[in-house]
Amino acid sequence: MKTSDQLKKSLGSFTALSWGSTAALVLSMLGFAAWKVLPARTDAPQVPATSGREVNTSILPALDLSGFSLGIVRNVTLVTDRSQSSQYDIREYSVSRGDSIIGIADQYNLEPDTVLASNYDILEDDPYALQPGQVLKIPPVDGVYYQWDDDDTLQSVAEKFEVEPAVILDWVANGIDLTNPVIESGTWVMIPGGVKKFSFAPLVPAVVAGGSGPTRESAGTCGGGAVGSGNFVWPTANHYLSGKNFSTTEHKAIDLAAAEGALIFAADHGVIVLAAGGWNYGYGNVLMIDHNNGFLTLYAHLSGFNVQLCQSVYAGSVIGYSGNTGNSYGAHLHFEIRAAGGGFYNPWSLLPPP
Repeated sequence: MKTSDQLKKSLGSFTALSWGSTAALVLSMLGFAAWKVLPARTDAPQVPATSGREVNTSILPALDLSGFSLGIVRNVTLVTDRSQSSQYDIREYSVSRGDSIIGIADQYNLEPDTVLASNYDILEDDPYALQPGQVLKIPPVDGVYYQWDDDDTLQSVAEKFEVEPAVILDWVANGIDLTNPVIESGTWVMIPGGVKKFSFAPLVPAVVAGGSGPTRESAGTCGGGAVGSGNFVWPTANHYLSGKNFSTTEHKAIDLAAAEGALIFAADHGVIVLAAGGWNYGYGNVLMIDHNNGFLTLYAHLSGFNVQLCQSVYAGSVIGYSGNTGNSYGAHLHFEIRAAGGGFYNPWSLLPPP
């Protein structure tokens, strides 16, 4: 029979063994769990030794993208062509025969007034002063390209062209120091959105009094003469166009086919009130007849005349010869029908059917 001391020792040994077994079991279970969760160890491949450098021998597992969408792929294009005009560049245009302010403006997607106002030093606000060989300044946007004058201030120029001063200051290409916005006389500045008030309205539809082009005599100054019937005849043997048609904005005339030297006829009775040679605002050699009934007719780009100033003429009489003078590109007759008080008629509505 065990004694009391022996029994206590036996119980202590059992208790220690039990705790040890429990701890071993827990550790075994944790080890098994870790083995199931963590991937098996993969030995790194042997990498040849390199002299003096550490080599990273860790290998990342391959990336599986099979379940991912790559989305929209865009190719990046780098624009490196510096020859393309900057958005601030003032370009130049060399005028050729046959050009007009409206036609030039259309090429650059600008308003005609922008081109006219930006070239005051050349054209002085007169679109008919356009001549071949002139080099015009073409702004990048609508507005006014303006040369600063001695008496100009930022406020006065802004008011003159109906903009805020900040519009002038903020245009990067003007290069104005915002801390000291002083603009020297003679400096060219761009005024985006600027509006210039012209002394006349040369580019509006031809219902404005005053007409365009060279000045003329009046039938009264000539002492009277033949009076038109109001029925027009064709001024050329050909009854079709060889150039521009009538337009209420740019070309208030029709360009009739007529070879160099072809006969040009008076469209109705009247008095020659203009017979001028030379450039004549681009009309070249030009004749005008006052029909003394509210109508005038004009014949431009002629090579020569068969009449003189203040002479009475009659419908169908030869008054001149077709040519290619003035702002013309190829021989033809530029033919206008005007109202005596100012304005233009569409010749197609007054000539007989072709």
